[in-house]
Amino acid sequence: MYFVYLLTNKRNGTLYLGVTNDLVRRVHEHREKTVRGFSARYGADRLVWFEAHEDVTAAIEREKEIKKWKRAWKLALIEKDNTEWIDLYDSVCR
Repeated sequence: MYFVYLLTNKRNGTLYLGVTNDLVRRVHEHREKTVRGFSARYGADRLVWFEAHEDVTAAIEREKEIKKWKRAWKLALIEKDNTEWIDLYDSVCR
């Protein structure tokens, strides 16, 4: 499986969009700031949205599509399924 995901630092805060084949590992890396970059610099370490794809090409295309979106559209995507902006990390670790 491959995952497209959105991280934030707080509700309506900075957004980070990524793609990975191991969601738990990758979000853990963001949370621990083991990789320097945008998410570490802005503290985007709360998983607020993700979607799974069976094909890596489909996941990458979806990420590229969402990256072109307006910020308001990304916020609406999060709020569609996560109105409280709950950190979903613990639920995906189970």
